[in-house]
Order: sequence, then structure tokens, then C-alpha cells
Amino acid sequence: MRLPRSAHDEQGWRIAEIAPDFEVEDVWALPVHGGPDDFPQLLEVMAHLSSNKSPSRVSRALFAIRWKLGAWLGWDDEKLPIPGDSSSSLIGRLPQDLRDSTDGFDFDSLPFDPLYRTEREAAAEISNKTVHAMMHLGWVDKGHGDNQGQMAVLVKPRGRFGTVYMDLIKPFRHAIVYPALMRQIEQAWNSRDR
Repeated sequence: MRLPRSAHDEQGWRIAEIAPDFEVEDVWALPVHGGPDDFPQLLEVMAHLSSNKSPSRVSRALFAIRWKLGAWLGWDDEKLPIPGDSSSSLIGRLPQDLRDSTDGFDFDSLPFDPLYRTEREAAAEISNKTVHAMMHLGWVDKGHGDNQGQMAVLVKPRGRFGTVYMDLIKPFRHAIVYPALMRQIEQAWNSRDR
């Protein structure tokens, strides 16, 4: 389920101190629930997702088109500096206690580089010629021992081109890509080894 930005902001996530200049683009309640110590299982599920294995043929086609366009136009060839910054990664912004915290947090086939991980949140970044973006995963305490996964996407578009690109793909993200991703996450969560 799509959530308002306030659902992300009110959690007091560490990402706010690391990337205050990034815009929260999307926030989603993930279809996963568990106990207070189950966040590592969510990271494991997310680490093994693949756009090639989406339950939606349309979503798979959209990703295939995006990767093909990226290859043809060189969108994904190099990591560029963060817009408005000279560094190409947010690693330099991490406080000391978050540095070297990504052990066991990696993605098999998604093009994200892990940034940090705590007991209840993690972030990974991606850089290309359209945006510098982050996927933020959190484990939200819903009370009475129930916790739910939450995902936010934070972005800094690369100038006018990046802004137009994000506006152009928004309807596809909301109507096709994210619903298919939620089904894929739910299926992986329900079939995981406990």
C-alpha cells in the first residue's frame, strides 16, 4: 500500500541526517509482517529480488526496455557525482557508527550498492545519468509485537532531464511496477525459510 511521505518522516530514520537534500519520492508499506527481530529476513528477501522474476509480464517488459535504453544511451555506464555534491556516493556522509555496517547486506541482481544497515533500517544507493537515488528499508513497530516492512525511494534528479524522466515514469511506477513488486515481495516473504 502506498503511504504518505509523513509515514516515512515520522519514524525518525537515520537516513534523514545522511540525505536531507534528497526528496522522498515514494513510500510503501510492504506486505510483510514479523517480530521485532525479523528485519534481517526482510533484507534477505529484498536481496534476492530480480526485475527479471517479477510476476508481471508488463513490469518485466518495462524493466527490459529501461535497461536496454540505458545500455544504448549510456545512462548506466558510470557513477556520477551526486547532484550538487562532488562525491559520487553517500558513504562519505555516514556517521562513524554506520560505516562498515553492511556485512551480509548485498543485492544479487538489483543495481543498488548497500550504504548502511542498523537493527531496523537499511539503505542502498544507485547512480546513473538520470538520478542519484536511494532505496530505504525500515522495520516499523506497529505495536503488540507486530512489525511491518516499509520502503521509501529518495531521489536527486540530474537536472531538467532527470526531473522529466522521473515525471514520465511515475504513472508506470505507481500503476505497474510497484504493485508487481509488492506481489513479488509478499510471495518471497511467505515462502522464505523460517
